[in-house]
Amino acid sequence: MTATHSSAPLEPGAQVDLVVTGIAHGGVGVARHEGRVVFVADAIPGERVRALVTDAKKKSFARATAVEILEASADRRDHVWAEASISRAPEERAGGAEFGHISLERQRSLKAEVLADAMQRFGGVQLAAEGADDSADALAEIVEPPPVFIDDEADPDAAVDSGLAYRTRVRLHVDPETGAVGPYAARSRRVVTVESLPLATEGVNQIAPLDEAMPGVATVDLVDPSGDDPRMLLTLAGEKQRSGASDPIHEWVEDRGFLVRAGGFWQVHRAAPAVLFSAVRDAIADLIADGRFDPAAGNLDLYGGAGLLAAAVAEAAGTGVKIATVEADAAATEDAAENLSSLVGALAHTARVDRHLADLLQASAPVRDRLRRGTVVLDPPRSGAGNGVTAQLAELSPMNIVYVACDPVALARDTKSLRDSGYELTELRAFDIFPHTHHFESLAVFQRA
Repeated sequence: MTATHSSAPLEPGAQVDLVVTGIAHGGVGVARHEGRVVFVADAIPGERVRALVTDAKKKSFARATAVEILEASADRRDHVWAEASISRAPEERAGGAEFGHISLERQRSLKAEVLADAMQRFGGVQLAAEGADDSADALAEIVEPPPVFIDDEADPDAAVDSGLAYRTRVRLHVDPETGAVGPYAARSRRVVTVESLPLATEGVNQIAPLDEAMPGVATVDLVDPSGDDPRMLLTLAGEKQRSGASDPIHEWVEDRGFLVRAGGFWQVHRAAPAVLFSAVRDAIADLIADGRFDPAAGNLDLYGGAGLLAAAVAEAAGTGVKIATVEADAAATEDAAENLSSLVGALAHTARVDRHLADLLQASAPVRDRLRRGTVVLDPPRSGAGNGVTAQLAELSPMNIVYVACDPVALARDTKSLRDSGYELTELRAFDIFPHTHHFESLAVFQRA
């Protein structure tokens, strides 16, 4: 008989009663069992839950998944995705909507707590998390102690009140034995069949092969561009190339069109590109107003993708701005060159960011001076820029750094590196453009002291 009382041992398969006291990076609750930390999935801080222990290899912590709610939070809701509900066995719960059982207001409050905790623990910056703010213009000014806001940036054409129907890009997987199509179960590589994709747009749902068997296929990518019809990209088992991934598609941001490859990177929330475009544009406009932006300097857009953020810089500084995008993906660089073709001073380089910066560090004195007077915009992958790139940036010593981040811990670590190198964090904003998940985007502005 499986033990279910609070003194049950922390070993895989055991059920323990836990009081969840906090939230951790990754969207899991934090509890303690006889002094040992337990990270609990599908729980909300303040709840008492019965949880199934799934991993206890580490002496310092264990992992578990809530299977029964003994004392529910007032913020608990019926899960927005039935196939991810706590009523299902953990191995049968669809992954990708780990906050779907929490009210949207509490979701944003929890994300603010995660950002504040990360910035304090890893960035050395004390923030006061004041939770959700209903204003899309909320700004976290860096004062002592500065507040953190999570902006609600919902697509006006989607289900605004519910935070649903926003994903324009979804990846499904295929069970190699049965050919069944669906998402992975949470925290596993087990394919779960589902009847719908509530976070996805109507266009994605219309073409999703949820009730089909697709033997011989490994992944199914569904793409719903704002300027083209939805399409499906297939990766066959044993192959890496997705069919149609290099096909050009069109996206619209406000009244500006962007050419993007169907398999290339683009923000998944229908409104996210416009949100981040506006945030960067506004940050540059503020720097211009303060006399800190030089349009003729050596301005850089690192990890530039298809040129979205470089275009935002030009929106604020004018079409004559000099800016170079740097992106390792050659197809994205080609798209950036096309998307920025109206900017006389724009260049698109295909290169790894660290190697490009290494070359710039060997440049002539006049070039280095232009770079020192310049502004760097960067939107690195989830792992962040890292110590190597932040050290290179510190050596180049641009006047300003505008950093877009999708991971709060990576941002915090890079914040510490930049602050240790003499930069001051002057602005911080966060955007809830991934409702019902633990993810969010942040924008930080650093100025050379």
